[in-house]
Amino acid sequence: MSTSVQPGESDSPAVPWADMMKLVRQLSHDIRNNLTAVELQSAYLSELAEEGEIKSEIQRLRQMVSEVGIGLQRLTAGFSQTKPVPIEYKAAEFVEDLKQKLAAEMPDHWNKITWDVQAEDATLQIDPQLMLQALLELFVNAFQHERDVKSISAKAYINQERFVFELREPKMQFESSTEAWGREALRHVSPGHYGLGLNRVRLVAESHGGDLRARYDGKTSILLTTVTLPTA
Repeated sequence: MSTSVQPGESDSPAVPWADMMKLVRQLSHDIRNNLTAVELQSAYLSELAEEGEIKSEIQRLRQMVSEVGIGLQRLTAGFSQTKPVPIEYKAAEFVEDLKQKLAAEMPDHWNKITWDVQAEDATLQIDPQLMLQALLELFVNAFQHERDVKSISAKAYINQERFVFELREPKMQFESSTEAWGREALRHVSPGHYGLGLNRVRLVAESHGGDLRARYDGKTSILLTTVTLPTA
């Protein structure tokens, strides 16, 4: 990707993605170093403070610092390269692990998910940690944009030697295009969210020889997101 500016174009240079990744990783590293120093200092102040309002406020400060650090870790993960270390993994066991991870990390939404799993005999060649985080991001994305959703459906099955994972979300209003689904990093940014989630899911799927697709059915008001992976 060229960084030169052609006549008539914007004065803003086009920055290669690799350079953006390097910048974000370094910036996150520098800020987290400072946050670590703040955390150590606040821990020392907490030891000096007597019980009461001051001590509770210091604890609150430490919690705020911790949340900032977690946010930076998530941002860095969105820019990190996908280099899977695949192992053989039973598809049914993978889905069970996904269920457990969802129950642990999204307890408020866990009971809103209905499951249909038909992949008992298949084996995958995947990096479990990368793939679990990728599919978890689909659920996070679904509930983030539809906070009042009552139910979403998840289905896993085998089709022509491919593992297929489908997520169906009810969306009464949907005006986005699905043509470039997962290929518009940084396009939709909001407080605490940086438009990297779906792009990350796509990259992880493709690094395993799979893909990410989406299709919206206006008649049923359902967004269908599909991740496919080759079986071993």
